Amino acid sequence: MATYFARMLDGETNGEGSYAFEGPDNLMGQTADEIVSVFFEHVEREVLKTHADWEVNGVMKNKERGIVTAIGSLIPEKDDRPLPFLLLISDHSTAHA
Repeated sequence: MATYFARMLDGETNGEGSYAFEGPDNLMGQTADEIVSVFFEHVEREVLKTHADWEVNGVMKNKERGIVTAIGSLIPEKDDRPLPFLLLISDHSTAHA
């Protein structure tokens, strides 16, 4: 297992969260959708501690820089208003940037 890093921006409140999460060593070699899925498995298991619905409206992977960018909505609980987000995932921390 390797450590990956995500930064998630809330499009409605401008809130921001930074997350470190574990994934397979070859995660960044997978498709952008698969990478985002691994991140949301972490969110459900470790952050929300429950299942959440999420929808990705657009996702792209910059292979040269090793970054996945996704936009979509998170629905924490049934009948909650969708929370729009921008998500960036990479295999390196930007904590010192």
